[in-house]
Parts: sequence; structure tokens; C-alpha cells
Amino acid sequence: MLKEIHITNYVLIERLDIAFNGGFSVLTGETGAGKSIILGALGLLLGGRADTKAIRQGTVRCTIEGHFSITGYGLESFFKDNDLDFIPDDTILRRELTDAGKSRAFINDTPVSLTQLKELGSHLIDIHSQHQNLALGTQSFQLDTVDAIAANKSILEQYHADWKEWTAMTGQLEELKKQAANDSTDLEYIRYQLDGIQSAGLQDGEQEELEQESEILEHAEDIKQDLFRTYGLMEGESGGAIQEIKDALQSLRSASRNFPQATELAQRTESCLIELRDIASTVDTLQESVNFDPARQDAVNERLDLIYSLEKKHRKDSIAQLLQYADELKKRLDNVESYDDVIRRLTEESTKAMRAMEKSAAKLSDTRKKAAAVIERQVSSLLVPLGIPNVRFCIELQPSATYVKSGHDSVRFMFSANKSVPMQDIAGVASGGEIARVMLTIKSLVAGARMLPTIIFDEIDTGVSGAVAEQMAMLMRQMSAADRQVLAITHLPQIAALGHTHYKVFKTDDDGQTRTSIRELACDNERIREIAAMMSGATLTDAALENAKTLIENGR
Repeated sequence: MLKEIHITNYVLIERLDIAFNGGFSVLTGETGAGKSIILGALGLLLGGRADTKAIRQGTVRCTIEGHFSITGYGLESFFKDNDLDFIPDDTILRRELTDAGKSRAFINDTPVSLTQLKELGSHLIDIHSQHQNLALGTQSFQLDTVDAIAANKSILEQYHADWKEWTAMTGQLEELKKQAANDSTDLEYIRYQLDGIQSAGLQDGEQEELEQESEILEHAEDIKQDLFRTYGLMEGESGGAIQEIKDALQSLRSASRNFPQATELAQRTESCLIELRDIASTVDTLQESVNFDPARQDAVNERLDLIYSLEKKHRKDSIAQLLQYADELKKRLDNVESYDDVIRRLTEESTKAMRAMEKSAAKLSDTRKKAAAVIERQVSSLLVPLGIPNVRFCIELQPSATYVKSGHDSVRFMFSANKSVPMQDIAGVASGGEIARVMLTIKSLVAGARMLPTIIFDEIDTGVSGAVAEQMAMLMRQMSAADRQVLAITHLPQIAALGHTHYKVFKTDDDGQTRTSIRELACDNERIREIAAMMSGATLTDAALENAKTLIENGR
């Protein structure tokens, strides 16, 4: 349960520290006193959307911190899975928001993501506000209610796994059929493309070699002349560089007889002479091999034109890419031939998955039918003392048009408050006060099924008064009996009088600043005066005070 909350610099709250008790508590205060502000702070603490406008004017940071007792609610696995300290007697949630738009969340002083904060918060507090009454008429809320009472989480998870597998297989099968149809239509074109590449007999690296050969053939005469001249300069008939180096070597050898330092120079010169002779020989061989060959040049250019044409046609940059594309085309052709077998196999697997899903859906529907009967009985019995003596309430469960994530059931809450009026969809026939009472009865059933530690009702008493309000308060007290904390924000004295604990929310204006505060009304006299003011306004009459005293005594 929520043990205490500390709020700093949130909207009109400068600083608020309040401890909460177990059981049934009520929060009262004039309209505009700030009850919704406190609820907004709680919503932020539980992972709600952050807005810098919520920061108190003139400050740079707001902080909301809540202390919870979570012993016995089976939340150990959450803390273990998220690597968080488990402190059941004093679990601390904290949310910080700065005027720069930065939001930080903590669980037991460990930074966490907003998703983690929301997940834990959903197990700690359920805040029911007035606008949520409209959810009563929605398919999702009605189905969630039935599932909560059915306690069918494991069955629902199994169905969802089966449904997910079936939808995945169905999608894969449809995609394969579509691909098969497209490939069959394009079969001849695919073969034409593949034949064009394969008939070219392409070899990886061939293009670079041909481009180099084409360059040589195009400049063959110039190359041959340059090589011939090079050879002549090195070793021509009339002498050349090699002959001169031979003469220099002979001179160095002669000098070395009397000058030892010339020996090393002679050896180095001899090495150069050997290298130059080898170069000259290679140049001579190359110049003999280079010849202008118009026929070969035409053949090379023709081959290159074919390669360039294929690359342009298929939007590729190299022979390697063309060969890779040819492999892809071949695989597509192979796939076309094997499509029938693959489609047959996938169809069988999809059918098997569908049968498993149908079986899970049937189990899920059975649990919902049993739960629907329980809800019908209990809601009807609870609504009679809430001022609807002729109530008729039933849950229609019908097979839906298709299988969806939530199952194969379509649900409708049917309602009538009068004997002469046939039951209709509750969203279209129930008044605001009737919807509030139905919602309260459903919340009481769901709270018991889901073991929520804390439930907060924000003016769920809209549209009711008198004895009905008192019965609603009694139901909320009963909800708080099973080690559950129930807080009700109310404007009705009949509900306020039945709270085990009474808190008053009020505003003060000091130094030109408006502040929202809250305090527990610890003595009977304070409670009597507050409840009397709810009945008679600012002027407390003796009758109002006496009525307030009677309401409190009757509540006890």
C-alpha cells in the first residue's frame, strides 16, 4: 500500500508530506483546492507523461517520492528481473522533472527507465478517474474485466503464442505465394537475363586484363619505338651505357691493385652492370613482343563492349557483380521449380498452427463464459443496494469474425435499470450515475482478482446521492477489508463519513502565492465540521453539524 508521499514544487504544491493509512480513506476539499493536483503528482510518480508546465512557477525542479509496502504481493520477480534491490517494507519510487525538460525515475534509489517505473506502478496503484467511466462501454475494457475475473493469464498467453505463430506462418505463406506468382509471370524474362550473362562466358578479373591489353594495342607503335631506343642507349652496336660501365669497371679493377678502397666500388659497379644487362635483355624481348595487331585490337574492344553493355543493362559495376547477379537469377529459377513443394509444406504447417490456435481459443472462451456468469451474478447483486433494484445485467459472448490477438470472442455488457425496458448495450442506455455504480461494482470484483494494493477513486460518486452514496461508501469499505488500501476523492458527505481516515485538501494564499496542502483530520470535531460544511456550505448550521455527527456515528 501507499505509506507516504512527498511532493516538492509541483504546480501549486511548494512542499507536501503526508502519510496514508490502510483501510478506506477519503479526501475532501472545495472545488479547485487541488485534489486533482495531488492525483496528477501520483500519476507522474507512476510513469505518467511529464510536462515542464507542472513545475511550480519560479523553481527549476519538481520531485515526487512515494513510499510503499509491497509485502505479500508477489513482486519479487520484478525486482530480480530488473536487478533492483527488493525492500518490501519500504519500496521507494521517485520521479524528478527539471525545467529543461529532463525527467528521471528511480526505484529504491536506482535509476530506471520510464517503462520499468510504469510496469511496477501498474502493480501498486489503480487510479480511477471520472473520464474512465466511459471505458465501461469499450470492448477492450469489457474483455479485460472478464479475463481478470477468469484468472486466465496462462491460457491467454498460450493462445497469444499460438496466434502469433499462426499469423507469422500465414504471412510467410501469402508472401511466398505472391513471390511464386510474380516469378512465374517473369519466368521467361529471368531466363533471358540469365542466358545473356551465362552465354558471355565471363571470368572474374577478365575486364581489367582486357582493358590493359587494349591500352597496349592502341599505343603499340609508340611503345615499340620507346623500347627500341631504350635498348640502343643501353647496348647498341656503336656502344652504349653498358659498354661505358664495363670500361669503368675495368678501370676500378686496375686501380684496386694499388688502391684497396677501389675494390668495393668495383664490386658495386659489377652488380650494377649485371642488373643493366638483365634490363637491356628484357627491354629487347618486350620490344620484339609488342606489335600492332588490328585484328586482336578489334577482338579485345568487341569483348569489352559486350562486358560494358551487360554492366549497363543490369546496372552493375564489375564482372564480379554480374556473376553474383547471375547466381541470384539462377536461385530464383530454382525456387520457381520448388515453389509447389515449399507452399505445400508451409500450408500443412500453417494448418497445424491454426488448429493449435483454435484449441487455445476454445479453452480461452470457456474460461470467459464461466467468468461472465460470475460477473453477471455479482454485479447484479451489488447493484440492488446501490439503488437499482430492478437491474438486469448480462454479458454477451459471441465468436468474433476472425482470430485476433485477444482471442476469438466478441463481448458486450448488456444493461437495463427498469423492468419494462429491454437490455441494451450499457454505453447507450445507462445514465452517468448508473455507469458510475456499475463501474464501482466491477472495480470491486477486479480488485479482488488482481490483488492490487491500492485503489484510488476520483469522484466515482458522480450522479448519486443520499442512501445510494452511503451504499457506495460501504462497498468501498468492503474492498478495503482484504488488506487493501482504498482512497476516495469525494464531494458527498455520506461517503466522507464512512472513511476510516479523512484527509482535507485546501489552498492558502500567503505572500501573494497560492499553495495547495493536505492534512489528516485527526479528531472527530474536525471531521464533523468538514462534513457539515459539505452539506451546508461555509455557514455551519446546527442541523448540519448534528447530521454530520450522526453520519460519522452510523459509519462506525
